[in-house]
Amino acid sequence: MTFRDYLTEQAGVVDAALEALTPPVEAPPETLHRAMRYSLFAGGKRLRPILCMEAARVVSDRARGVERAACALEMVHTYSLIHDDLPALDNDDLRRGRPTCHKVFGEAMAILAGDALLTLAFQVLGSLEDVSEALRSRMMFELADAAGTPRGMVAGQVLDLEGEGKVPDPALLESIHRAKTGALIRASVRIGAICAGAAGSELDPFSSFGEHIGLAFQIVDDLLDVEESSEALGKTAGKDAAQHKITFPAVYGAGESRRMAERERQAAHAALEPFGPRAARLKELADFVIHRRT
Repeated sequence: MTFRDYLTEQAGVVDAALEALTPPVEAPPETLHRAMRYSLFAGGKRLRPILCMEAARVVSDRARGVERAACALEMVHTYSLIHDDLPALDNDDLRRGRPTCHKVFGEAMAILAGDALLTLAFQVLGSLEDVSEALRSRMMFELADAAGTPRGMVAGQVLDLEGEGKVPDPALLESIHRAKTGALIRASVRIGAICAGAAGSELDPFSSFGEHIGLAFQIVDDLLDVEESSEALGKTAGKDAAQHKITFPAVYGAGESRRMAERERQAAHAALEPFGPRAARLKELADFVIHRRT
């Protein structure tokens, strides 16, 4: 199977699981569920849940519940996008090629849709009946740690907001994106490995891999904001510069940023060497992260 076919297949697995786990639009309150589904099924790459499922396969071919655990990551990711797009944060009208959630449903409903997706993610993890209570607890902790503060996504968003207009600084740049973007990507591979039974030092290679591809993802994201059109990206291009955000091209320049992304890709590959050929797909996912155009 080609890598592109693999991505399509795995995204289909995630979509089917999300469909089963997300309240239908007919269930009251209907407007909330329409808003949740509008953003959740907007055509995302499903990178985080695919990373989760693939990390589980590296550990074991019989990881139970991992597809649903992976969906929790996509729910948290989608919640973060809905909230990031709000006028009080990044103030964007376009996401994945169509109007953002608040432009369609209003700001109040978009906030509530994000809240509902975040809450649903933990409900999903907490109700994995074919996973032990100990594993459920560990996965919930990993997700909360990656989504919140002081090391997670919310903390990174705060640093990003407070960094607007400041002189670009390498230390602040890295602290923003290791939390804002990298923490959830790192958690994706750790949660997959945990779901498959990995523990203690067995998680170290997954942590290292996730950290490196998380940073590579953000470097490429910053480059795409400069180099691609809004039509190609499916979101408003050039907003980082317009909002005076601290980005990798602003700190290092485009050329060095590309070289940094490649170094992170190579380090991600190296982290997986203990697993041999079982990690082939994870390595391909690392390659995809830095070669993507959206």
